[in-house]
Amino acid sequence: MTTTLQLSDKTLADIAHNVAKYPPEQKQSAVMAALIAAQSEVGWVSPEVIATVAQILEMPMIAVDEVATFYNMYNTKQIGKYKLVICTNLPCQLTHGATAANYLKDTLGIGFNETTSCGTFTLKEGECMGACGDSPVMLVNDKRMCSFMSKEKIDSLLSELRAEGKAA
Repeated sequence: MTTTLQLSDKTLADIAHNVAKYPPEQKQSAVMAALIAAQSEVGWVSPEVIATVAQILEMPMIAVDEVATFYNMYNTKQIGKYKLVICTNLPCQLTHGATAANYLKDTLGIGFNETTSCGTFTLKEGECMGACGDSPVMLVNDKRMCSFMSKEKIDSLLSELRAEGKAA
């Protein structure tokens, strides 16, 4: 049996806020929001996070795990400080997406689903991010969208993130 973990009061309040949006008998509908809240605190969706969310929402662990493993916004393995997701869907590929992806791989020295040895960057490929006109497109930590990712823009972004990581 997987153990649960103690989430912070802030995270528990966030989960409770999302649960309150649904009728009491349908609180499982808040599973995606609960996973995001817990991942924001813990850094990834560990087996303990899945067990904790399942307990809070009174649902089977397998049901929570199915959600966590279906959507790519949940990190089911530990990741680097910065998760870089580059769109590999057709519109981005037609506008140099493969070039941007290969440049990232070469520059970071890792492939998709890998993390740099220093633990700073994890590289993932993603499907359509809804910004085809801005391609190639990247997401940083599932929150910041970066458009028209040329080699120069990638270099600038990596430098910015490295500097930010050292300042933290």
